[in-house]
Amino acid sequence: MSSKKQPSPKGPQSYFPSIEMTYGKPISHWMSLLDSMKDKKHMEQVDALKVSHQIGHGHANALVAHHRAQP
Repeated sequence: MSSKKQPSPKGPQSYFPSIEMTYGKPISHWMSLLDSMKDKKHMEQVDALKVSHQIGHGHANALVAHHRAQP
């Protein structure tokens, strides 16, 4: 029996385990929240997460970058 290690996530997704642990909400929660801010620019979305939800800049930026990259 071979135990293959799963590759680590790259890019914004590498922050997801820490975001879920730190803020106690699944990534789907943050994606839904960002859906309601689609009219805002990238940094406006980041600032909204930081101010309204006390998310750190790096985590907010990772969430927004991932959300904006989705089709």
